[in-house]
Amino acid sequence: MFILGIFTSFCLFSTLLVANALQILSLVFYPISRTLFRRINRQIAQGWWGLSVFWSEIIHRTKPIFTGDPVPELENAIVISNHQQMPDVVALMTFAWRKKRLGDMKWFAKDVIRYVPGIGWGMQFLDCVFLKREWDRDEQTIRQTFAKFLHYDIPMWLVSFPEGTRLTESKLASSNAFAAKSGIPGTTNVLLPRTRGFAASVIGLREHVDAIYDVTIGYPAKMGVPSMWDLFTQVNGRYHMQVRRYPIEKLPVDEAGLSAWIMERFREKDARMAAFKRDGFFRA
Repeated sequence: MFILGIFTSFCLFSTLLVANALQILSLVFYPISRTLFRRINRQIAQGWWGLSVFWSEIIHRTKPIFTGDPVPELENAIVISNHQQMPDVVALMTFAWRKKRLGDMKWFAKDVIRYVPGIGWGMQFLDCVFLKREWDRDEQTIRQTFAKFLHYDIPMWLVSFPEGTRLTESKLASSNAFAAKSGIPGTTNVLLPRTRGFAASVIGLREHVDAIYDVTIGYPAKMGVPSMWDLFTQVNGRYHMQVRRYPIEKLPVDEAGLSAWIMERFREKDARMAAFKRDGFFRA
C-alpha cells in the first residue's frame, strides 16, 4: 500500500503539472477571446478532476452513496458542505461529475493556496476566489470576482466550506467557546459557519444561480474520516453524501436573514451527523 500511495501521488502530481503547462499555453487566447480562454481551462479542469474521480471510483473502487433531494444537471449553484478532511474535495467532485458541472467548479480557498504549484496555480486560471480571512480586504475580491461571473455569464458551481477550516477537536472547542461568548448554542459534529461570505455570495450571485446545494458528507465509522494518504491507498471504501436543494428565490434577501439561514442549516447538519454516526447512514 505504501508503494501504491507513492505511485498514485507521483502520477497525479505529474499530470497536474502537465495541466498547469496547458493552462499557461491557453493565455495565448486570452487577448483574443476570454470566452474561449475560459472554455479551454474548463476542459483542462474537467480532464484533471475527472482523472481524480476515475482514480477514486474505478481504480480504488470507492463507492459514493447519495441521498436527499434530486438535483438537475447543468444548474448554476452555490454548494455548501461540512469539512472534515481533504477527501471531502474529491467527494464533491464526484457529485459535480454526475451533474455535468465538474469543469465549472469554482472554489473558495485560502489566499496562500494560490502560490502552491499544481493546485494553486491551476485554480487561478479557473476564477476561484482566494481569501485572506480579513473581510475588509476580501470583500472587494469577492465583489470583483462575482461581477466577472455575471458579466461573462460564466457557468459555475461555487463551492464553499462555510466552517472555514477542517473539523478537529481543538477547532470545535474554539467554535464552542465563541458560541458561549456569543450566547448561542454550540455544536458537536460541525463547526459554526462563518456567515459573511455566504451572505455575500447569495446577494452577489442571486441573479446568476438557480439554487443552493447543502451537502453533508459522512464516512462510515469502521473506515473513519480518511486522510489524503488514505484516499490514495484504501480500496473498496465508501462515503455518504446527503444533498438538500434550496431554490434561490426561497432564500432571504438581506445579510441578517441569510446569516440566520445558514446558521440554521448547520444546526440541522450537526443533528444529521449525529444521526449518521448512530445509524451509519443518512435517512432520505
